[in-house]
Parts: sequence; C-alpha cells; structure tokens
Amino acid sequence: MKAIVGLGNPGADYEGTRHNVGFDVVDALAGRWQARLRSWKSTADVAVVSGRDVVLVEPRTFMNLSGQAVRAVADYYHIEPHDVLVVVDEAQLPLGRLRLRRSGSAGGHNGLKSVIEHLGTEFPRLRIGVDRGDRRSDLADRVLSRFPPSEREVIEAAVARAADAAETFVSDGIELAMSRFNGPDEAVSDGN
Repeated sequence: MKAIVGLGNPGADYEGTRHNVGFDVVDALAGRWQARLRSWKSTADVAVVSGRDVVLVEPRTFMNLSGQAVRAVADYYHIEPHDVLVVVDEAQLPLGRLRLRRSGSAGGHNGLKSVIEHLGTEFPRLRIGVDRGDRRSDLADRVLSRFPPSEREVIEAAVARAADAAETFVSDGIELAMSRFNGPDEAVSDGN
C-alpha cells in the first residue's frame, strides 16, 4: 500500500491558493481514478483507490500540523514512510517546475517540517514550483495568494504533470519518477 498526500489548508478561503497545490494534485488523481475523498476521523479526507493499492490523503489539520494526519493515516493503513509521497508547494522553484526527492529536509516548508516531526526524513516528496515573486514581499502572503489568470495555464499543466509523477511513483517507484519528472519541461515559466 502507498499513500499520496497533498498538503494544503482546508476550507474555501484557501482553495486555489499557491499553498494548496498539493490538494490540487490529489484532487486531479481522484478524478482520474474515479475515487471519492471522504472525511476520515475528522483528521483528513481519504480515498482508498480500489485496484491500485493506494490511499489519497488531504489532511484537514491545516498546513503546520499536517504531520499529525499523515502519521495517523500511515499507521492505520500500515504504510511505511518510504511509501508515502508528500506533495507540496515550493516558493523557491520557478512556477511550474517539479522536484522529486526520496528524502530530505523541510527546506523551510512548515508542512514538511510537521511531517518530518511525525515520520522522520525518509519519505519521498514532490515539490511544485509556485514562484517566490518579489523577495521584498511577505512569503506567507505570497503562498496564501491565488494564481492570477496569467499563471493559471502554467500551474494547471504543472498539477497535471505532478499527478503523472505521482502515478509513476505508485506504479514504478520513486527512482523512475525522479528520472522522468525532475528535468525542465515546457510547462515552466522562467520569466523569459
């Protein structure tokens, strides 16, 4: 059994924000796999995908406490950390760029920091570039902002590509997913 965990903040106020692209990827996979996320122990929305041996997860604990929900789901379904792919936004990557790693640090991301507190560092993660924007502006304001129309096409393509990467992780493992999806692609906007 594997888990695809999208990090984000629950509620309509956060839908469509940069911080919620992890939820967007899980929603895309649920649509592809005709799975329906349902409330699970008031901690997360979960869908067990029949025929794929995978659980889709969206924590309902808010970003900074995501690790509590991830640990609870992993324990309940007996999923080892190396089989939990955590999908998050990454302000330090250009818009639309993907970066998969088999393990690592939080890199300043509070959601990953919480997951590390509960699972350790040995879980794969998929970061989706949401672009830092003006370095003088507040980072929290930036990640809680919505994508303007000029960025929607790029981020929608990145979410679809991230869903492809998650599918590859489920079927073929993290190494193959990294080799296929870590390079530059046409969906990335470097501002040129």
